[in-house]
Order: sequence, then structure tokens, then C-alpha cells
Amino acid sequence: MIIGSIAMQVAGYNPFAAYQALFVGSLFQAFDLGETIRTTTPLILTGLAVAIAFRTGLFNIGVEGQMIVAQLASLLVGIKLNLPPVLHMIVAVLVGGIAGAIWGFIPGFLKAVRGVNEVIICIMMNFIALYLSNVLVRNWLSEQGTDSTPKIPESASLRVDFLSEMFDSSRVHLGIIIALIMAFVMYILLWKTKRGYELRAVGYNPSAAEYAGINVKRNIILSMVISGFFAGLAGAGELLGTQGYMAIQSAFTGIGFDGIAVALLGANTPIGVILAALLFGVLTYGSQNMEHVAQVPPELIRVVVAAIIFFVAANISGILLGAVKKKRRAKES
Repeated sequence: MIIGSIAMQVAGYNPFAAYQALFVGSLFQAFDLGETIRTTTPLILTGLAVAIAFRTGLFNIGVEGQMIVAQLASLLVGIKLNLPPVLHMIVAVLVGGIAGAIWGFIPGFLKAVRGVNEVIICIMMNFIALYLSNVLVRNWLSEQGTDSTPKIPESASLRVDFLSEMFDSSRVHLGIIIALIMAFVMYILLWKTKRGYELRAVGYNPSAAEYAGINVKRNIILSMVISGFFAGLAGAGELLGTQGYMAIQSAFTGIGFDGIAVALLGANTPIGVILAALLFGVLTYGSQNMEHVAQVPPELIRVVVAAIIFFVAANISGILLGAVKKKRRAKES
């Protein structure tokens, strides 16, 4: 935050007015709080997706592609199937998660069986997902004369009246409940089950895990499948809760890539991911208010985000704190 203040001051903007606009515009009004929660929702799920792969020693940089495929699958369920309201929503969400899991299975399988670097495969599959979805939207799913699909029916939507009324007609939806439930599921899976122990053991030391009788290849594949499922839920939530349709996309949304930073900042733990996602949600949504109220360009908020990631990744805060403690002990002695 201090580094961001310095950047704003050098650029000629008032950091105090900017941060006031940031936090007031994201937390202190019912509508804005609802929109902040909506922005935070997919970040929790993408953060969990990256974190669970990290725990197994894998880098799932393909969350963006897994989200896109999940959106496409959820859209198809939404507009092509005629189901009762609650069942329609549940099926659409689950199919989106499964689509993300299948997209995550491919790099996991190639990593486990052929030793292919998962980062390269995931990056390639991101672009395959992006352009595949564009082709299908343009040539098959779009309404005549448009570059977007029809909207999903209300029966498949994650939006509910009581949440909208609670947060002054904001777009907050049931995805936040799904995200919190999945954070709890991740905790139970990794720290309370035999399978979770095996996943973490593979992440710590694959050779030692294999020597102990753990099937390393199976756990690598399983980790990427679970990671893809979490990413798929994020994509399904965005489609069914926020957008309601798909359009031609010229670039990635960035939510999947932000999930990497969320997982890093949250130390790959469920509660850490939730708190980190909330911080990123506040920064992302509140930056719009900074632009309108304090006239600060939104690019400067990325400086704050980058500084946070830098300090965490380099453990600079820990180094400084350790130096202060060491100096204090030296004085006391």
C-alpha cells in the first residue's frame, strides 16, 4: 500500500483521496459491497484451483482455459436443456465443473504419463479454449446478426431475489456460497483424508512418495482434475451468475491468472485464499471508484497489486521483520 502511495504521489495524484475512494467505494454501501463479493467469488475458486495444484507440485496456469470451457458447457446446459428451476441450475453448475476437470485432465495426463511440462500444455490449451469457444459462439450458438448467444433462462441462473434485495439490487449470486463450500471441501480433502495426504506428499517430494508406495502418476492426474473442477466452477459461476450469455472474446478475462496471485498471497491454504481473494476483489472493484472520484487511472491499482505480490513472493516483509527482531534482541542483550 505504501509503494502504491508513492507511485500515486510521483504521478501527481492524492493517495489519501485515492485509498478513501477505493475502500468507501467497495465496502461501505450495500450495492458496492455486493459487487465486491461478486468480484471476489470467482477469485476464490480460481485461487483454490491454483492452490490445490501447487500443493501437489504442479503449476496450473491453464485456469483461464478451464473457465472458458466450463462457461461453454454451462451455457449449453442452460439454453439447450429444459429442466425444473433448481435442478437446471445444479446441473449447469456441475456440468461446468466437469468440463473444467476434463480440460485439466489433459495436461495432468501428459505430465504423468509422458513427463510433458504442464505449464506449456496449459498455456496452449488456454488458446485452444478461447478460439474454440469463439468459433462455436459465432457459427452455432449466436443469435442471427450478433456476436453473442441468447441469455440463459431464469431456471439456470445463480441469481436469487433475496441476495439481490439484501445488497441493493447488486449482481451478487449463489456462487459465493459455492466458493465458500469448496474452500471447506479443499481443507477436508487435503488435511483430513488419506488422498489429501498423498497429494501433499507428492508435492513435497515425488521420489520419496513413490518410495513409500504412493502412486505418483495417479495423484498428479487427480490433482489437475480437481484443480480443473474448481476452475470450472468459477467459469460456471461467472456465466450463470454474472454474464448470463457468452460473446466473442478477443482476449482472456484475467481472472484465472489473478488466481495465481491469490493462491500465492493466500499461502495455498483455503482461509488464506478467501482473504486474498477478498483483498483482490476490493482492489479490482474499488479501482473503478478511484478512477471516477479521485481521477486515478486504473492502471495504478495494478501497481498496488504487483507490489503486494512482489513483497509476498520475495518474503521481503518477513526479512524486514526478522531484521527488526534481531536488532531488538541485540539491544536487549
